[in-house]
Amino acid sequence: MTAGGNVYDKYASRNPIERRLVDGFLEQVGELADRSNATEAHEVGCGEGEISTLLARRGLRVRGSDVSAEVIEEARRRSQAAGVTVHYRAAAISDLRADHDAAELIVCCEVLEHLDDPDAGLETLAGLARPWLLVSVPREPIWRALNLARGKYVRDLGNTPGHLGHWSRRGFIALLRSRVDVVDVRSPLPWTMALCRANGR
Repeated sequence: MTAGGNVYDKYASRNPIERRLVDGFLEQVGELADRSNATEAHEVGCGEGEISTLLARRGLRVRGSDVSAEVIEEARRRSQAAGVTVHYRAAAISDLRADHDAAELIVCCEVLEHLDDPDAGLETLAGLARPWLLVSVPREPIWRALNLARGKYVRDLGNTPGHLGHWSRRGFIALLRSRVDVVDVRSPLPWTMALCRANGR
């Protein structure tokens, strides 16, 4: 499995429309995390640490991992600036192990679309969830249509560089159901987000 990083930091965007979309996304993350009643979380593919910081602010004990050591340093800087404690380490999804990386709530947002084997990635995530998994991907074809509407990635028909997987809402739910029990699905534009429970847990 391989994964690419973000093309740009959407959380730092000053565009008012993008800010509104991201704020709606983060609101749904918080609501689903609250629904899990988890007290600790591991964000897999944490990027710059915005979601990890959000969860820590809500009182969870939080760890974060990402394939990029450089991004991990930025995540540490942001969580420290926010005055919260998050334990970060550089690690690819394929390197994560249940005995070290499992958590009551596994969070993995905007990662599966970067993997060349998303099914294997989902299998790993399900194996880490004790029992909760909160996961999201861009919702297609809306994602690419919005990119085209703002004049981005026109030569690639609106596909964000590094996005290897593409799912409609229905297609993503079907993928999830192959590995986990889907408890709640949200559709903050332009994403699909789900709170899931690992099978048998």
